[in-house]
Amino acid sequence: MPPPAGSSNIQVVTGAFGFTGRHIARRLLNMGHVVRTLTSHPPAGAGNAAIEVHPLRFNDPAAMVDAMAGAGVLFNTYWVRFPQAGMTFEQAVENTHRLMASAKQAGVRRVVHISATNAALDSPLPYFRAKAQAEAAVVASGLSYAILRPTILYGDAGILLNNIAYFLRRMPVFPVFAGSCQLQPVFVEDLADQAVIAAGQDKDAVTDVAGPDTFEYTALLKLLRQYVGGLARLVPSPVIVSILGTRALGAALGDVILTADEVRGLRANLLISHDPPTATTHFESWLTQNAHWLGRQYMSELAKRR
Repeated sequence: MPPPAGSSNIQVVTGAFGFTGRHIARRLLNMGHVVRTLTSHPPAGAGNAAIEVHPLRFNDPAAMVDAMAGAGVLFNTYWVRFPQAGMTFEQAVENTHRLMASAKQAGVRRVVHISATNAALDSPLPYFRAKAQAEAAVVASGLSYAILRPTILYGDAGILLNNIAYFLRRMPVFPVFAGSCQLQPVFVEDLADQAVIAAGQDKDAVTDVAGPDTFEYTALLKLLRQYVGGLARLVPSPVIVSILGTRALGAALGDVILTADEVRGLRANLLISHDPPTATTHFESWLTQNAHWLGRQYMSELAKRR
C-alpha cells in the first residue's frame, strides 16, 4: 500500500518491538515506509536497525512531539494488561490523552488505535472500562482515527494461548470453570494487515477484528491439548479455583498468568465479536503448523515489562 495522498511516508508505531507492534512495523517496512517507534522497552542489542527508536516519555510531551514530527500515521499499541509497579489503568488512560495531544501537535494525520472487543464505558470490569476510556481519548483528540478492536490474539509471541498450552503440556489436571463461554481468536498478522489498510483510509471508524472461528472454551482447550500432545485432564471447577490456582502458579513463576478481569471477561463472552468476522486465518490451520513449539516455553508478562 503506498502512502496516502498528501501524507508523510514516516509512520510511528508505539511498541514496535512488542507482539502487535512488531507485526505492524514489519509490514510498513516491507512497503517502503520509514518506521519510528516510541517505546519504554527497547530491545537488547541491535534490535531492528531499520526502525528509529525513541523513548516513550509521557512526562515529556516535547520529546514525544519531536519523535513524531513529520509522521503521517501513529499506530498506537500502547496499553497495560494489568496494574503493576505503580502503573494503573487510570494512568494508562491519562498517558493515552498525552500521546494523542503530542501526535496532534506533531502534525500526525491519522491514528490507528488498537483496543479490545466489547470495550464499554459502563463495563463493570476495569480493563474493558479503561479500554473504552482510552478510545474516548483518541476520539476527543480531533485526529482522524481508526479504532480496531481485536478479540483474543494469537501468533508467534501470543502470551495467553501459549501459556495455556504450556500448562496443558505439563500439568496432570487443568481446572475448567463451569458455564458456557466462548472465544474467537484472531491471528496477529490479520490484525496487522487491517491496521495498515485502516491507515490509508480517511473515515473515522471503530471496527471489531475477529477470526472466522468461535470456540467453546472447553472445546478450545481440547483442541490445544490434542495438537500439543498434552496429558492434562480437564476438570470442571468453580471459578474461584481457576482464579486462585493461576494466582498461585503465577507466584511460583514470578508472573501474572491470568487476571480476575480476564476470567470474568471470558465468562461474560467479551472475547468474541457480535459482528461478522473480519479476519480469514483459521486457528486450527495455524495450529497445525505451529503446535510443535507452542507451549514448550513459558512466556512471562512481567519479564517483558522489565
